Amino acid sequence: MSRIDPKPADNTKQRPSGLIQKIGLPAILCIAVCGIVVIVHWPALSAKALSFDDSMYLTDNVLVQNPGWTSAKQFLKEILAPSTVTGYYQPLAMISLMLDYAIGGSEKNLMPFHRTSLALHVANTALIIVLLYMLFGQIWAAAAVGLLFGVHPMTVEPIPWVGERKTLLAAFFSLWSLIFYVYSRTTHDARRTTVSLYIGSIAMYLLALMTKPTSIMLPAVMLLLDWWPLKRLKVRTVLEKLPFFALGVIFVFITYISQNRTAGTGSPAESGIERIILILCHNIIFYLYKIIWPVNLSSHYPFPEPLNLSQPMVLAGVIGTFILISLLAFSLRRTRAALTGWLIFFVAILPTMQIVGFSNVIASDKYAYLPSLGLLMTLASFLGWLCIRIRRSLTGYAVIITTILILIFAESAATRRYLTFWQDSLTLAQRMLKLAPNSAGVNAHLGFVLNLQGRQAEAVEHLQKAISLDSASAVAYYNLGVALEQQKKPEEALRYYRQALDVVPRFAAADYNIANIFKSQNKFDDAAAYYRLAIQAKPTYVDAHNNLGNILRSQGKLDEAVSHFQEALRFKSKSAEIYYNLAITLQRQGKLEDAAKHYSQALQLKPDWPPALHGLASLLPATPHPAPHDVNKTIVP
Repeated sequence: MSRIDPKPADNTKQRPSGLIQKIGLPAILCIAVCGIVVIVHWPALSAKALSFDDSMYLTDNVLVQNPGWTSAKQFLKEILAPSTVTGYYQPLAMISLMLDYAIGGSEKNLMPFHRTSLALHVANTALIIVLLYMLFGQIWAAAAVGLLFGVHPMTVEPIPWVGERKTLLAAFFSLWSLIFYVYSRTTHDARRTTVSLYIGSIAMYLLALMTKPTSIMLPAVMLLLDWWPLKRLKVRTVLEKLPFFALGVIFVFITYISQNRTAGTGSPAESGIERIILILCHNIIFYLYKIIWPVNLSSHYPFPEPLNLSQPMVLAGVIGTFILISLLAFSLRRTRAALTGWLIFFVAILPTMQIVGFSNVIASDKYAYLPSLGLLMTLASFLGWLCIRIRRSLTGYAVIITTILILIFAESAATRRYLTFWQDSLTLAQRMLKLAPNSAGVNAHLGFVLNLQGRQAEAVEHLQKAISLDSASAVAYYNLGVALEQQKKPEEALRYYRQALDVVPRFAAADYNIANIFKSQNKFDDAAAYYRLAIQAKPTYVDAHNNLGNILRSQGKLDEAVSHFQEALRFKSKSAEIYYNLAITLQRQGKLEDAAKHYSQALQLKPDWPPALHGLASLLPATPHPAPHDVNKTIVP
């Protein structure tokens, strides 16, 4: 019985020596594919929508908004409890966003972020082509499959979604790690080169982990590559992965601790084995269905209700998984390609399968971004085998080319349609609501968007619905409080802020807004207490430091006030208002020279600013002291 696996003996001549000797055609095809991917995804550059968590990653992230070594070091050192993002350790993703902010990116100018994200997606497409070529030695098959990946609608989400830079960047480092690994295991170059490539693979794996820890399963992917198509799985090949597994185990602990401390997690024991099995079966078929038929894509896929066999999608997942496993087992009689490709997909996506609960969605397009490599490998292997079988059949080639072109055209059209929903935040939120009208998360997000647009009455309606659907939605309570406060109902707002804190005790923005209300009511001791709570939950909370400093100065606690202003300036060194408030405090301490210096720094940032000019003048005898500058409340999604 014939097999459809590529012949290793034939491919080793093209891998990697063929990659170097015949660089012309691969380079031309890579450039052509990348050009098409850019054209298809071009509308993403003008997208203006902000999605879930984008305020955390951009609009309210003081470190991203103050580029420099101080912010970068803060991102890197906050290993077990990130202060500006809830969730896991992801310093390289945050530094990447910070660099985009430094070149002009902002809430009102998202193009720099989208430009970098599109460049990363294009680079990932090229890396996938290179990896598939190295594995199978069929450049046309590799290019065709790479193009199918590059223009697929499920790759849209990480590009216009600012907070998902981590998905693209982690995939970039992971693909380099795999390329270095495959090259080091197949090259006949000098031992020094092999060792360098192996070390490079480990280094890229570490960078991937520091970007998004879902890359943890990469060593297992390497073992599966050793089984097929490299066919070199032995005890020695397992042992050579020990450094990778050691890094992975370290990041498992880092990820769990940081996620649990800042956002919370659900243990497998809480879910129960039956629920976990149903989720796995549902997701296995759900992802394959979306990849094959990418319609009704969304950034939010809520858990099916009820999550049992009476729910059609859950039942379809169980039946479909049984059929799929049977077909994969049967395919082993002819090839390892199908089973290995699916196993790579499953292993790579496993950390996001909600075995450990960390999200309010059961699945997400972005989770399939890197794991789809396994399915792409199977497809590339099949295309390579098919081209060999019909080598002299022009009709056969015509059928293959026509089929691929039809798929590319259909995918490109679907990608362009999906990108239209990302042109503004309200359109995106309404699209998600249409697909999931009874999702608490989507209603809460739409309420947040309406809040920002000043449509408080509509926002209240959706936020109240979110709370009725999920009484443990701290974000919904919080944003309902914001809407009510904007409607001049501070007492009602206080009640909802406190309910948010009942759900999430370390909710810095809720503490901060409560403090602002107390301050407006001249309850300065209460306000100071809540500013301190906000700072405990979020040490980089510049506005809380600044406002607390103003209260402490009014209470005569000048030394403590100075320390809070200095801490605020450490994270926001280009704030004229904070320099100004620090100057007032130093002046009251009698440190006139230091006060003058800080008034001058405020004027450097805001030339001819009257309060700072008046502050300098106030250093003269009998001149009244200027009033401090406070910062008002913030809104989070």
